[in-house]
Amino acid sequence: MDVLFSSFGILARWDVLVALLIGSIGGVIIGAIPGVGAAVAIAILLPATFIFDPIVGLTALLGIYGSSMYGGAIPAILINTPGTAVNALTTYDGYPMTQRGEGRRALALAYSASFFGGVFAILCLILLSPLLASFAKNFGSREIFLAALLGIVLVIVAHRGQTLIAAAMAFFGIWLQTIGLALDYSKTYTFGQSWLASGVNLIVVVLGLFAISQAFVLLIDKDNSPKAEALTGGIFQGFKELMGHKRVVSISASFGVIMGMIPGVGEFTAQFMSYTSARRLSKTPDQFGNGSPEGLIASEAANNAVPPAAMIPLLALGIPGEALTAMMLSVFYVHNVVPGPQLFSGQLDFVVALYIALLILNILVFIFLLFSTNLLLKIIQIPTRFLGIVILTLSFVGVYSLRNSATDCIMAAFIGVLGYIMKRLNLPIVPIILGMVLGEIMQAKLRTSMLRVKTPFDMIDRPIAFVLFCLILIVLAGHFRRIWLDHKAKQTQ
Repeated sequence: MDVLFSSFGILARWDVLVALLIGSIGGVIIGAIPGVGAAVAIAILLPATFIFDPIVGLTALLGIYGSSMYGGAIPAILINTPGTAVNALTTYDGYPMTQRGEGRRALALAYSASFFGGVFAILCLILLSPLLASFAKNFGSREIFLAALLGIVLVIVAHRGQTLIAAAMAFFGIWLQTIGLALDYSKTYTFGQSWLASGVNLIVVVLGLFAISQAFVLLIDKDNSPKAEALTGGIFQGFKELMGHKRVVSISASFGVIMGMIPGVGEFTAQFMSYTSARRLSKTPDQFGNGSPEGLIASEAANNAVPPAAMIPLLALGIPGEALTAMMLSVFYVHNVVPGPQLFSGQLDFVVALYIALLILNILVFIFLLFSTNLLLKIIQIPTRFLGIVILTLSFVGVYSLRNSATDCIMAAFIGVLGYIMKRLNLPIVPIILGMVLGEIMQAKLRTSMLRVKTPFDMIDRPIAFVLFCLILIVLAGHFRRIWLDHKAKQTQ
């Protein structure tokens, strides 16, 4: 109870509440604009959050992260264009409902399922916090190294059909973070260039790969201003209908929580599993993909349950599970707040405050959407090339503000071109960011571990380390088995 009161005390500041309000409503607006998305917005805002306290910067970013999927459902349902990538599955059943004249009903279900998924995940994790706090104490350098290695492996194998290129991108990210001065002041991979001595900044890479590359996409593609019909009537009946699908929404939210807690998995896997499960349990599976309310509920409940759960590996172990939490990790580092076991054991009130902030933002977003959907339809119609110019300008302002360096701007531009090429070729970008972040963690923890390791077996002589090592072997074995089965299936065709 003392932790709860202390957590409310952390949140009961005007700047924290303003950051939460701006982040939550801003996230909905950003999510509703096709072509932008939470990753671009968070990348642009990252430099600005460094001047605030960690709780202020993180609540703003959490607001965008947790609410963008709400907004992304609006264009997905009404104009068959997902506002964010993770709302793509929402189009399968949301847009057919709109074509039947049930757009208002589809949005009501999407909002209600999203709210249920988000709140369900937050409550689960608040209840699990004491257990996580005690469990996190058992993680030493070796365990965190192996957990980070497991995260890299999961990120790679999650890109089915692109595992080799995903592995290459992950190792490229690991290599990028080694550039610059080492701890012994020797220069690594600078190639005699003095401007590389300060290393490659993570935020420069994030802004280049996500924001600047997306600006290039919007500027080069044909200008577009999507149109959507205004909705009439209220959308309060969503919860009433949702309660008729209790099993679907509960199972989908549970998938979101479980998948979110596993580094490298995220919303897409949670959605796929929940959608498949809902179709298997449905009495009308033939409606899925043709305007099924159950399919819409499964998609939205799962993807909104992931953000709270994805904070677990970040906060408990200091290991981000995907690109957005990797960006948030940089906010911790700037303020010398080190996520990991000591954060859960020593600053549990800070952790609980973040979860309460997530709970409040879900309530704020739901209330906002009940009364502002038609207003958001006007925001959808912003010309895409205008958005491209705004994103490009804000990106370079953010890059320059980091270190007042024109070199960083040039580097960001080159990385932006690389990101644009990768998007055009449909190559994975996220492994680069996670490679940089997890690679740095692995390097630091391996260096610390080597003080106690005399033989390779010493790395796994503790129970948790051994379990993590076995999990890595199981994941790799399962991946190679799947490749072999796919190869045999092709041969028999």
